[in-house]
Amino acid sequence: MVFPVACRRLALADGRHGSIHVARDRQNPKGHEAMEKNEIAIKLLEGMPDAVVVCDQEGIIRFWNAGAQRIFGFSESEALGQSLDIIIPENTRERHWTGYAKTMRTGKTVYGAGDLLSVPAVRKNGTRISVQFSIVPFQDETGNLTAIAAIMRDVTLDFEERKLLRQALREARS
Repeated sequence: MVFPVACRRLALADGRHGSIHVARDRQNPKGHEAMEKNEIAIKLLEGMPDAVVVCDQEGIIRFWNAGAQRIFGFSESEALGQSLDIIIPENTRERHWTGYAKTMRTGKTVYGAGDLLSVPAVRKNGTRISVQFSIVPFQDETGNLTAIAAIMRDVTLDFEERKLLRQALREARS
């Protein structure tokens, strides 16, 4: 016998709404484990302070969590369905899109699993920030890339501090 235990309403990029339902099979103890994993995944994505952004093959934002809203200033409804350009500084877009297109076309990325990348980004108010991120490629059953998730953290203060320390070190050596 299956009993629903959680439901989460989702806003989709095309304006429609969907939902995730988590159910538990009381006859199957493994169903309880699956429920917990699903519930953990939902709570993790919703509650983590880091930005989680998922883009489709064209670079259109399909998922935007509360961490992304906090870091970049765009609400979920403002970001969903938009190009990733909303957070990419104009002077780095060409390089970004060249790499993105190659990755989506070939299914390969130059970044290894778990590599942290550091790049500039831009907030809704135009402020430039520094972010570190890692990516998670999403593949269909044939191995083709269908989307890419980026998990991002604002490291602007750390970046500025390191820059000042390097400058102080250069001046001390002069």
